[in-house]
Amino acid sequence: MKRLTWFALAFTLIATGFAAKTPYQAVLQHSRIRGRSHGPNVCAMQNIQGSDKKYFTNCKQWYHRKICGKPTVVTYECCPGYEKVTGEKGCPAALPLVNIYKTLGVIGATTTKMYSERANLQEEIEGPGSFTFFAPSNEAWAALPTEILDALVSNVNIELLNALHYHMINKRLTSDDLKHGASFPSMYQDLNVHIQHYSNGVVTVNCARLVKTDQHATNGIVHVVDRVITAITNNVNSLIDTDDDLDTLRTAVAAAGLTSLLENEGSYTIFAPTNEAFEKIPPETLTRILGDPLALKDLLNYHILKSLHCSESIVAGTPMETLQGTVLEVGCDGEEMTINGKAIVTQRDKLGTNGVIHYINELLIPDSAKTLMELAEGSVVTTASKLFKDAGLTDHLIGSEAVTLLAPLNDAFKDKSLAMTPDMKKLLRNHILKERFSSKNLYHGQELETLGGVKLRVFVFRNSLCIENACIAADDKNGRFANMFIINKLLTPPMGTVMDLLKADDRFSTLVGIIQRAGLTELLNKKGTYTFFAPTNAAFSAMPPADLSKLMRNPKELANLLKYHIGEEFLVSGAVTSHTRVTPLTGDKLELGTRNTTVYVNRVPVVEADLMATNGVVHAVDVIQQKNVSCPVNIALQSKTVVHFNLHHFKRMETHSSISCIVQWRDN
Repeated sequence: MKRLTWFALAFTLIATGFAAKTPYQAVLQHSRIRGRSHGPNVCAMQNIQGSDKKYFTNCKQWYHRKICGKPTVVTYECCPGYEKVTGEKGCPAALPLVNIYKTLGVIGATTTKMYSERANLQEEIEGPGSFTFFAPSNEAWAALPTEILDALVSNVNIELLNALHYHMINKRLTSDDLKHGASFPSMYQDLNVHIQHYSNGVVTVNCARLVKTDQHATNGIVHVVDRVITAITNNVNSLIDTDDDLDTLRTAVAAAGLTSLLENEGSYTIFAPTNEAFEKIPPETLTRILGDPLALKDLLNYHILKSLHCSESIVAGTPMETLQGTVLEVGCDGEEMTINGKAIVTQRDKLGTNGVIHYINELLIPDSAKTLMELAEGSVVTTASKLFKDAGLTDHLIGSEAVTLLAPLNDAFKDKSLAMTPDMKKLLRNHILKERFSSKNLYHGQELETLGGVKLRVFVFRNSLCIENACIAADDKNGRFANMFIINKLLTPPMGTVMDLLKADDRFSTLVGIIQRAGLTELLNKKGTYTFFAPTNAAFSAMPPADLSKLMRNPKELANLLKYHIGEEFLVSGAVTSHTRVTPLTGDKLELGTRNTTVYVNRVPVVEADLMATNGVVHAVDVIQQKNVSCPVNIALQSKTVVHFNLHHFKRMETHSSISCIVQWRDN
């Protein structure tokens, strides 16, 4: 028992140790594991092809071999704090522990070392103390705009020294101490530097990524960063206020009452639309949104993330929640930062004390600020959108009515006439519900009234939510005043009972006579939820005349045959999945499935699905279904085969137009 107790304690301590790792340490550990075959203290790095950007690797990046959508090359380098020894495998030696000034040279930050000397900082970082130095890499200094670099080096004793002091903190901080959202006073006027430690292992200071961490020195620690950082003194609202490129945004923020939010403490990411972005929007749309406080607030909140994300933290597309409540897909494509898959970010990482601003040249309009027409345009229901306009229903789609639009997918109109006939106009009016609904609140058996006065039924299936014959194919689109359900086909309201429907369709004239002869007319006229796999005239024509004649002389057998085609429960094609079963009125079972959008019943294709009736649904089939029975005789065959027989006459017939009889073979 004592041994088990100690084992449990040891396991808990180990688990706690792993759980306590920072994201950076977890990624570093993974890189060590991937590099250990190359010797001690070797880390696997992923280098984006065509650039000098390298990352410690996590599992996902390792297997995908991509960062920001670009292929990577795996290289193997010494882990932080170690170096190679000639003739030995891996990186067995620890770097020499020297002061910060010398450490800058050891780790290759030679430009920072040079500027430290020129700014008379050398003595300070060689002497006693315990400092943290965020040292810009040589490439970071080279990327600095010429005018800024000239201003620094022309006044080394003040400007350059102040800039370097802003990269220093007067205490030793390892990567473990750099917590997400932390701020530390720098050695320049105690102005804070801002730390972000992301879940993917990326660590930034003022949005500069740490590319070499935890380089220990006798008097502190050095972290190499990929850019020169500048002091942060203004909040994001002040940054917007003072930028002429954001004039329209500034006006909108004030009108929406968001000024105080952007002035107060926080940690936001703002995708700031430039004046150009607002100018791209149709004037009537922009005027409507700017004049609607709720829509405007939703619009602006859709541009604000709840957390601070520097561009360097993005290595793959990630959904991020906005203040508006929905998400934006923030990602990257090589060097480009993307939003919802589009490279619309023109300037990155303008940091304030309470957030970061990324400039965008395209306005992001959330569904909650759109009219129904705007929801439909540029989506997968553009054909329906045009038809609604042509039908004279535009006012319902651009106004403030609380309605619900049932918008069929573009594919729903393939092989259909788009002529705007009176019947089409009437049908389209029945695609607009009189109330604003959420699909989450719909229930089985509910009735929804349309602008055309028709009441549509709701059917809830295991994997589908359908309104009459049309099933909802995507999440709701919730607009400013109205909602849109995207449906998989053109909706057809019921026009009568199953019997009425069959009588009105010439394809079922033979079936109608047989139903009457079998005495099932009353059944198909009364209230119910039937699913009828209705044989067409072609199905009966395929039967041998003698068989059909004999069947017609036996009303009881005729009734049983028809009842085998009638399911007890309502089922539209959109609710059919693989191995769906329907129980017919005879108590047996019908096996249903789908292939390439075609529904099959007992492997027979349905030639037309979803003919809607008030008491059920009809699916047309060109083959008569019959129950499988056992074969009454043994038949010897020369080879292995499966033969289908008519039970009464034992003559060969089509697979699905007669009773199936499986014949076992044996050798003579």
